[in-house]
Amino acid sequence: MNIELKKVNKIKGIIEVPADKSITHRAVMLSSLAKGNSVIRNYLPSQDCMRTIEAFKLMGAEIKADENVLYVKGAGLRLQKPAAAIDAGNSGTTARLLSGILSGQNFESLITGDESLSKRPMKRIIEPLSKMGAQIKSNNDMLPLKISGKSPLKAIRYENDKSTAQVKSAVLFAGLYADGATTYFEPVKSRDHSERMLKAFGAKVETDGNCVTVHPVEKLNAMEIDVPGDISSAAFFIASALIVPDSELVIKNVGINPTRDGFIEILKKMGADITFDNMRNVSGEPVCDINVKYSKLKSADIDFSVIPRMIDEIPIFALIAAQADGITRITGAKELRVKESDRIAAIYTQFRKLGIEIEELEDGLIINGCSVNKFQGGTFESFKDHRIAMTLAVASLIAENEITIQNADCVNISFPDFYERLKSVCR
Repeated sequence: MNIELKKVNKIKGIIEVPADKSITHRAVMLSSLAKGNSVIRNYLPSQDCMRTIEAFKLMGAEIKADENVLYVKGAGLRLQKPAAAIDAGNSGTTARLLSGILSGQNFESLITGDESLSKRPMKRIIEPLSKMGAQIKSNNDMLPLKISGKSPLKAIRYENDKSTAQVKSAVLFAGLYADGATTYFEPVKSRDHSERMLKAFGAKVETDGNCVTVHPVEKLNAMEIDVPGDISSAAFFIASALIVPDSELVIKNVGINPTRDGFIEILKKMGADITFDNMRNVSGEPVCDINVKYSKLKSADIDFSVIPRMIDEIPIFALIAAQADGITRITGAKELRVKESDRIAAIYTQFRKLGIEIEELEDGLIINGCSVNKFQGGTFESFKDHRIAMTLAVASLIAENEITIQNADCVNISFPDFYERLKSVCR
């Protein structure tokens, strides 16, 4: 599907964004491994999350949906052998986190994915899980993965030179099936939804700086979970209000986990008028309403010290930087090369079409911004990457001419009604 979008006068209103994708995945996984009946309210019914739901249905969990609530009767830590291959679709979270769980089972399983996911690196999880005793066969360190589980797995201390929540979560989930305490270290703390949720379900988890230790468990306890709005989805509306003159927007019920708030932290340093209201704790996660007003911004440099806390927001951050006065440098973001697309290359090529002065680095970008710049129209490619498509949609709000986005329906991976929701606040 292609979509055509035009410039608007301003962004104004009160909205909510879809539920957090990362938390939905983990809530489904741990509810499926628990004993008893769990309830997940305000889950995200996106394509990625549905892959996780279908995977656990194949392995004995009973999962039923009623409007925006999931009712999960867990299968327990010992899952049933799936009768068919598990298709992770485009979901790296499903493939990588599930690999940790399957490593501790007593059966052989197969994980496949679509063309895009099948090109993404899996060595990062194969290495630690193999050290724990799992036997994993791959296609040159990519999908499909054939996993022969082992119980118990060997407890290890794993030191990663990259900060990635997917690898951390895979190791921690495998650690539930280990013969002792499993410890994971990363150079910069990545999102900690897994640690928080493991504790909530009854696992013993210890955190010391960038080190996390999980202990094996005999069972997980069923629970009720309320999933907050996804800050990565909110980022596109924050950006819209910041760059369109005279805009003012309230985004309600957004999760602001401190391992996910790098985007807002940097924007505030750039001069963004962003405030929080109604701060509260929901199912172990900090939540608030975010108020955003149009702002004149100055440039800012970001590097590896903050990248893990805003990795999914880099494409839209780069667009905001193009409207800030001065030169913004993004480094330490090589991980963007192996997302749903090569996001560094995608940003570089499409931003040049927009008329932005931009330089591509191996691990980032250099953007020459100016608050009076207007973007050029034309036809743009999403590379079937939901975050690239949504970034281009935000660019259209201040473009001189109409913007056409090819393969625009890829937003369904994380935000099924994104275009309708964006239109609702356009004036």
